[in-house]
Amino acid sequence: MQKKISSALISVFYKDGLEPVVKELHRLGVTIYSTGGTQKFIEAINIPCVPVESLTTYPSILGGRVKTLHPVVFGGILGRRHVPQDIAEMKEYNIPEIDLVIVDLYPFEETLAEAKSSSFTGSAAEAEKMITEKIDIGGPSMIRAAAKNCKDLLVVAAKDDYAALVNLLSDQNGETTFEQRRAFAAKAFEIVMHYDIAISNYFNPSAAVLNYGGKGQILRYGENPHQQGVFYGNLDAVFDKLHGKELSYNNLVDVDAAVQLIGEFPSFGNEAGQEAVFAIIKHTNVCGIAARGSIKEAWDAALAGDPESAFGGVLVCNGIVDKPTAEAISEIFFEVLIAGAYSADALSVLQGKKNRILLTLKEKPAATHQSKTILNGVLMQENDKGNYTEWKESGGRETTAGEKADLGFANIVCKHLKSNAIALVKNKQLLGKGCGQTSRIDALRQAVEKAGQFKFNLNGAVLASDAFFPFDDCVKLGHEAGITAFIQPGGSIRDKDSIAYCVQNKLAMVITGLRHFRH
Repeated sequence: MQKKISSALISVFYKDGLEPVVKELHRLGVTIYSTGGTQKFIEAINIPCVPVESLTTYPSILGGRVKTLHPVVFGGILGRRHVPQDIAEMKEYNIPEIDLVIVDLYPFEETLAEAKSSSFTGSAAEAEKMITEKIDIGGPSMIRAAAKNCKDLLVVAAKDDYAALVNLLSDQNGETTFEQRRAFAAKAFEIVMHYDIAISNYFNPSAAVLNYGGKGQILRYGENPHQQGVFYGNLDAVFDKLHGKELSYNNLVDVDAAVQLIGEFPSFGNEAGQEAVFAIIKHTNVCGIAARGSIKEAWDAALAGDPESAFGGVLVCNGIVDKPTAEAISEIFFEVLIAGAYSADALSVLQGKKNRILLTLKEKPAATHQSKTILNGVLMQENDKGNYTEWKESGGRETTAGEKADLGFANIVCKHLKSNAIALVKNKQLLGKGCGQTSRIDALRQAVEKAGQFKFNLNGAVLASDAFFPFDDCVKLGHEAGITAFIQPGGSIRDKDSIAYCVQNKLAMVITGLRHFRH
């Protein structure tokens, strides 16, 4: 059903692109109602408009917080043109029919970013006031009301649609179809949803809120070329991109895994005694990782753990990449490098390949929950936090200082491998790993074979398991390979079998009480 636009309510924060819209409405003889700064803008281009205050008989009050929240305004938007009682009441209370609502929202997210930026010099109280004043009340209310009543009127909720609106008005002589009004209404609800989620996340940053509203970043494709991919979120809040092509769907999945892993370790160089950590991620699994006294040493040791799998991987470290490290890294092909920072000469080296993606990690993502779509719904859970909840020495002897350090490191590495997972570590270097296996013993066989492939000596190495040992076969095989200490969460009814073997053979075993399944 087509509707002729005879009146419009315009109240916007952003005036860019508004002038052609106003001029086209004026050409069509549309009565324009407006408020505050928008009214001044319209009058400045010599187009008449009716102040909303003349309808409500109330001025803008409370510092502009209340100006459109009035029955006359919302009656004009929500009044149903096909319901006799609505028509009679609108006539009785002198409520004009409003056929077009052009309203956008205060820049909440932009203001939030400004308050959090390094250039903001105000106090926390000043920041909070600045942010909360950009929480729009009347705007979302009018947008929702107009979208709800799309059978009778058109709503435009973003400046990006001004050009389309001008074309529609011009081409159809001010008339709109129901399909057009419904399409604009759907977009309006999406805009308000995105806005409300941003505000909710500000007030409760620990809450897990799915945010699929707003504009997504269209990716080249998904996991495979025949799948479409889109990213919803704000990468700029997490990274500065310094070089390279656009991040792909698979890049983003691996980058997320890399950031989660490096987040387990403090930044290198901030305090004395901290270690440099370098990791290589492939298909979300750690294929090389080491902790050393310098970034270059950490890189060399991480790469040595599995130089074959490193090809085409995502690299991440917890410090500043210098020129020697950059030169060493440049000897292999990689997709993405993430670091705390880069020296100028390191960047010069790394930028030699145009497609390499170089990212600076500005801050760790604030998300505290994870979600995954399955069947016809969504699974959601808290992030897997921590390394262990207890350190229960349960074997045939106490762990040595070196073993204890390696076990803690190995347990973190194992946490970031797909289940079933085993990590073999020595001197804080990953020597072998088994992941994504359907049995724990197969994961261990894979890890031992991987270590042997690169001629590592496992004598004195430690073993981490992401879940309990259902039998004593893993400790037996590990012992045969040279493993001297084990770490596992415990919880099996047959824990005693593995513990008994360790006691009998004077092997160390730590039970953590914290399982790290990663499906």
